Amino acid sequence: MKLHVINTGFFKLDGGAMFGVVPKSIWQKLNPPDENNLCTWAMRCLLVEDSNRLMLIDNGIGEKQDTKFLSHHYLHGDDNLINSLHASGFSEKDVTDMFLTHLHFDHCGGGVKRVNDKLELTFPNATYWSNEEHWLWATQPNAREKASFLKENIFPMQESGHLRFLSQEEKSLLPNFDIDFVSGHTDKMMIPKIDYKGKTICYMADLIPSTGHIPVPYVMGYDTRPLLTLSEKEKLLNEAADCGYILFFEHDPVHECCTVKKTEKGVRLDQTFKLSEL
Repeated sequence: MKLHVINTGFFKLDGGAMFGVVPKSIWQKLNPPDENNLCTWAMRCLLVEDSNRLMLIDNGIGEKQDTKFLSHHYLHGDDNLINSLHASGFSEKDVTDMFLTHLHFDHCGGGVKRVNDKLELTFPNATYWSNEEHWLWATQPNAREKASFLKENIFPMQESGHLRFLSQEEKSLLPNFDIDFVSGHTDKMMIPKIDYKGKTICYMADLIPSTGHIPVPYVMGYDTRPLLTLSEKEKLLNEAADCGYILFFEHDPVHECCTVKKTEKGVRLDQTFKLSEL
């Protein structure tokens, strides 16, 4: 097995929304905001190369949305999904599995593209993986999350015939690949756990978006069940500290990976590094 980091660019979100009840006087030291209170966040995905399978975990916002939508999120940076994939030595047609942690626009938008005003799958040979409970949650959205679940990102997967569902009982797509299901951020988000080079890599998605979110109370205002997020974070962080897991961050603008350790104040950041340094 080989893992490749796929950088799809940066975007901006409101700092207060990203840190919930944490005061700005504290969180601005973790991710300094601009004059509009917006902080920069990465959209960092992971490509898993294993034998004849090539699985991409999440795919960023994509480029098919209109100018008004994209302007709200200030997409920037030199990287995008396709260029990063090509830089790793692969094309869109090589991807066999498109694994989606959840269906918020910044995690799944790149999986569908617009060609001559027609929506098509970006990865035409891939099976697109979600789970039935989250699919229903996303396609019958509550008012709080409706703006994050965009029909043009979601329904083309089903209409193409490429959509498949994983269950909590049958959740291994590859050898040395497992999934935790968590529901604090959104219902049945999937957290991949990959055995790699003698370590367990946890792809954190939006359970812990960045190193700045490691303290348990640092929960996003976007989360639908923040008290559940607290318990889900605490469980995983304690497990990570005890077992030496490596946390891989989708949204941290600086750090790809870290380890954590137990302290008198709870589980805290230990060391940061790039995945390539393993």
